[in-house]
Amino acid sequence: MLEPLIYDLSSPGRTGVTMPEPDVPRFDFPADLLRDDLPLPEVSQIDVTRHFTRLSRLNMAIDTTMYPLGSCTMKYNPRVNEDVARMAGFAHAHPLQDPVTVQGALYLMYQLQEFLKEIGGFAGVSLQPAAGAQGEFTGILIMRAYHRARGDHKRVKMLIPDSAHGTNPASSAMAGLKVVELPSDARGNVDLDALKASLDDTVCGLMITNPNTLGMFEEHIEEVVKAVHAAGGLVYGDGANMNALLGIAKPGEIGFDVMHYNLHKTFSTPHGGGGPGSGPVAVARHLVDFLPGPIVRPTPGSEKDAEGVPLYEWFTPRHSIGRMRAFWGNFGMLARAYTYIRVHGEEGLRAVSKHAVLNANYVQARIRHVYPVPHGERHCMHEVIAQGKLAGAPDVRALDIAKRLMDYGFHPPTNYFPLIVPEALMIEPTETESKQTLDEFVDALLAIAEEARQSPELLKSAPHTAPLKRLDEVKAAKDLVLCCRVG
Repeated sequence: MLEPLIYDLSSPGRTGVTMPEPDVPRFDFPADLLRDDLPLPEVSQIDVTRHFTRLSRLNMAIDTTMYPLGSCTMKYNPRVNEDVARMAGFAHAHPLQDPVTVQGALYLMYQLQEFLKEIGGFAGVSLQPAAGAQGEFTGILIMRAYHRARGDHKRVKMLIPDSAHGTNPASSAMAGLKVVELPSDARGNVDLDALKASLDDTVCGLMITNPNTLGMFEEHIEEVVKAVHAAGGLVYGDGANMNALLGIAKPGEIGFDVMHYNLHKTFSTPHGGGGPGSGPVAVARHLVDFLPGPIVRPTPGSEKDAEGVPLYEWFTPRHSIGRMRAFWGNFGMLARAYTYIRVHGEEGLRAVSKHAVLNANYVQARIRHVYPVPHGERHCMHEVIAQGKLAGAPDVRALDIAKRLMDYGFHPPTNYFPLIVPEALMIEPTETESKQTLDEFVDALLAIAEEARQSPELLKSAPHTAPLKRLDEVKAAKDLVLCCRVG
């Protein structure tokens, strides 16, 4: 049964709050701002509390169930991160305060810049971008500015493998570049012949996701980077899958020129809900002067306060592409990421990636005899790509399997991505799930496969336990209803 609307709970005379008498003079509102009737629900405080608590229980969340969304790294967000972000000195700071009054915040941002430089093997970092996609756009603008600063205006093409993240082509097009798609080879790598055939003096660079969206580490990544550089192009690394590489490989040392991080994926800041996000951009030494500002640095001459503590200031690189957003970045997310890195340390971050890769390979090993796994002859990295194409169940699709998983208490994995894999189920278990939880998840997948052969209609009509059943998702996206009552 559907949860009643708050209006349905309304009864004349009920009130949820009693306002105190004002302690300031009363004034009449302007007549043109008043209305004769404001049909708000009349409900008691306990009714409101129970209503929204019941609604919250209808949601799946990382606090209640496994969230195996491939390429999104939906892992547990430690509560200590929240404690730090809510410290009064951070939470109550205003972005327009004099830098002298927020030295603690600047110190945190500077240290986070240094951490991200070290983790990725880069020379400079800007914390400006407010999301991963904006980080991509920022990186491309840096690449474009670099070429133009050298008088090379003919570089108008961006090469993007078909195994890259879906936002890469959009980010390139927004920067005015022509997108050239590169196919994958039989082992899930960038096709080297296609790459080399596309390289000329009009190439701005290559955007590559490594590990890619097939869950594979590019076996020829050093050769790929060398070929692009030889043609005068730059290499952009989509860092959304960095959860597989922490403490194991540094993209900057592999030869990447620029890369964005998704703090909400790799460093456990809250994910989803429209934001706020954070997508810092890291660059090699020849691109440092093009970073968006302002960036935090120690004051010239390493000035210190009265207690001998170094002071920090804002600065903008001399060839900066400019600001990417108002103020200094989503500081609450920066505080959470800083805390996550400090708590884990070098060995802890390395363990994060090791366990993420181990968990994904465990899932792959348990399901590949039932669910086809492209490139299953290789070990995957942090995620496994399976196909919702089951022997003996020709009419069952990936969407049916995903909907049925909800009845077993699991959030569905990413569906139909990457686009190059038909009926894709993109599963990323992350490092925070135990073997017991992974076994429960895999057992559910295997049970669903058997149901698909014996009772396919059970899948076709799923979910059965959700308050809303199978929705027309395309119609819902195109025909929006944005109020709680129709009519």
